[in-house]
Amino acid sequence: MRIIAELPHPDFKISILNMNQKFIVKIEKGVFEQTYKIPEMDLTDGVNSIFELLDESFLQTVSARFTDMNKDFKDTYFRYNY
Repeated sequence: MRIIAELPHPDFKISILNMNQKFIVKIEKGVFEQTYKIPEMDLTDGVNSIFELLDESFLQTVSARFTDMNKDFKDTYFRYNY
């Protein structure tokens, strides 16, 4: 697995990796991570197609999912530790 690009974003760390004929989009925020695997054959313009997929609407959904992940983890943590 190798990193082929990192995209700047004010809220996340976005890395694009390549492994086994797949592009892997890894988005990290704090201790949480979301990963999306896309077969190379599904993209007409290679890694440039990935840049098109990461539009503002998608990144807003990613942000909402990180918020949900944080809430879910805090809920379970407090349920079992307090």
